[in-house]
Amino acid sequence: MIARRVVVKLGSGVLSAGKDRLDPAVIRRLAGEIAASWGKDFEMIVVSSGAILAGREKLGLKVRPATIQLKQAAAAVGQSRLMRAWEEGFGRRRRTVAQVLLTRDDLRHRNRYLNARNTIFALLRLGAVPIINENDTVADEEIKFGDNDVLSALVAGLCDAQLLVLLTDQDGLYTADPRLDPQARLIPTVGEGHAQARLGRAGPSGSGGMESKVRAARMAASAGIEGVIANGFTPGNLARILAGEPVGTRFLPRTAPMGKRQAWLAFASHPKGAIHVDAGARQALVGAGKSLLPSGVKSVAKTFAAGDVVSLVEGGVEFARGLCNYGSEDLQRIKGLKTSQIEQVLGQKPADEIVHRDNMAVL
Repeated sequence: MIARRVVVKLGSGVLSAGKDRLDPAVIRRLAGEIAASWGKDFEMIVVSSGAILAGREKLGLKVRPATIQLKQAAAAVGQSRLMRAWEEGFGRRRRTVAQVLLTRDDLRHRNRYLNARNTIFALLRLGAVPIINENDTVADEEIKFGDNDVLSALVAGLCDAQLLVLLTDQDGLYTADPRLDPQARLIPTVGEGHAQARLGRAGPSGSGGMESKVRAARMAASAGIEGVIANGFTPGNLARILAGEPVGTRFLPRTAPMGKRQAWLAFASHPKGAIHVDAGARQALVGAGKSLLPSGVKSVAKTFAAGDVVSLVEGGVEFARGLCNYGSEDLQRIKGLKTSQIEQVLGQKPADEIVHRDNMAVL
């Protein structure tokens, strides 16, 4: 499948060539490869890390900042340096770049989500390359994506991309960590249900590790977007991936992908509370595609209003998210009842369903 719109994610490890500072030569090479793809009917979007690393170098910090305040300060200093490096790299190909900084709040709120989407589309129409990064200067633990791998998967869905390319310092996903196990083998293709089985052997976890790249590729695949994890140090890999050559590990898109609303609920929304349901309700929702009725509700956690996103939980595990038709106070009063009893208790019945199946995403 030829992908017209492609999201390319580049981490600090690739952009620094494994050093403690950004490597201009690597950025120039990657900018050249990305810019060259525009002449072959591809629209390219870049998700770039590196602001904290660039700021850390300028500030003379010997180790990566540990506190959120130091990370924000380093990002504030480094973001302009990162963009200057990209501007110089793409300037050699006479391609304009545009800085787009996002936090999770920008994608949680539907209006801001659509505004970000429309801005990126406008930049693509103008021939500019969006350079997207998390807004580390203002992001705190509550609104952080966690890593730019997750951000890149959300951006791929936001922009209707057909392909997500995650370039890293390894050739792809292996059966074990190749740095520790010489018998580790590269997995060329991951289909539905396969990625989760391999996740525990994907290598080091944590922000930016292989585990987060696998998670991002799976998120994209669930939305119908093909994902590739490949080595960003190998010149020409991006062109080979775009040509459909077997490079790295390909994550095949789901045959029945989530709709846009479901993908937003599953990956970008922020639940305001939780509804604990019984095992029968979970089976009806997951196995039979039913809506949640009050009879299946066991308890309600936190305070939320009608129309808010909530987590659906059974046995202590979140298994779905959805838009709730009732506020937490009313839901406390009607939990466990039959639909026919709602109006008798509340004096009105806004809806039969607590969460309608069309406004729900199974995780």
